[in-house]
Amino acid sequence: MQLAAAQLDAHLAKGLRTLYTVHGDEPLLVQEAADAIRAAGRAAGYTERSSFTVAGAHFDWSSVLAAGGSLSLFADRQLIEIRIPSGKPGKDGSTALQQIAESAAASDGTLTLVFLPRLDKMTKGGAWFGALESHGVTLQVDPVERGALPQWIAQRLARQGQRVKAGEEGQRTLQFFADRVEGNLLAAHQEIQKLALLHPPGELGWEQVEAAVNNVARYDVFKLSDAVLSGNAPRVARMLGGLQAEGEAAVLVHYTLAEDIRALKRVRDAMEAGRPLPMALRENRIWGPRERAFERVLPRLTPRALARLLRAAHVTDGIVKGLKQPDWPADPWQALQRLGLMTAKLCA
Repeated sequence: MQLAAAQLDAHLAKGLRTLYTVHGDEPLLVQEAADAIRAAGRAAGYTERSSFTVAGAHFDWSSVLAAGGSLSLFADRQLIEIRIPSGKPGKDGSTALQQIAESAAASDGTLTLVFLPRLDKMTKGGAWFGALESHGVTLQVDPVERGALPQWIAQRLARQGQRVKAGEEGQRTLQFFADRVEGNLLAAHQEIQKLALLHPPGELGWEQVEAAVNNVARYDVFKLSDAVLSGNAPRVARMLGGLQAEGEAAVLVHYTLAEDIRALKRVRDAMEAGRPLPMALRENRIWGPRERAFERVLPRLTPRALARLLRAAHVTDGIVKGLKQPDWPADPWQALQRLGLMTAKLCA
């Protein structure tokens, strides 16, 4: 049974299953889901708790299987937690997880909670994950994307009886808040809790939020691509400044920008050669959110504009490697700002 994170509370209110698998890379949301399942487990009498972390291919799965079979030695029901940080249980682990899943379906004496990182499609197609899904509940914890972050903040504020002002000022406040905590959901949670300590329930003004919220954004170089392709120039400039401040390598940032430009050029060339856009995207292995972004921007990007971008990426590559270029900034990060904003402007 598959479940979205937002459905968990309603699901637990209806009754507890004996097997849950939580997979995702957002620590705060994974922790909250685990806490909710543990609380429901304690209320149902699962008071004994054992925890196992699968480290390496030579992990001894017999100890996990033995723990699951030791209920008769104790008066209380038990909770067993299995953490697999790599997402790869191995051959022995695959067999053990299938056995654990089948046992969970046949007995209510043990509540099993399995933690996994974000999984790719191939891994989710494995027999062991299929067993966990068919005999229990799998909960996919997705990150909160930048566009959804203001609403997420508003919902969290509402939980503690607080809200921003209505209208444009409130939206500006939420956008400011989101800018300060982007890419760092745990910090966002902490800043929201801070506001509950500093101010009573009710309406929060811009000044109150600005004074309380620190700049704790954590930028991911690979999310820079989303900002560029969406044409959001202010966000591109902010992310590049944040990446520089965090000590990210300029060469990696350039690679990210240049790879998008090269991919756009390849797909555009394929379209000019008569390929339909969907086929050109598949041939260049563009899919998911990136595919949707390409579908939006490519029809209005001319081959001439893309050739200029490709030339600019080549110039920036030389600057990042220490070469001087006429009419371009000598500082690598200033050159990256120019390239990023130039690309975002064409994608807007």
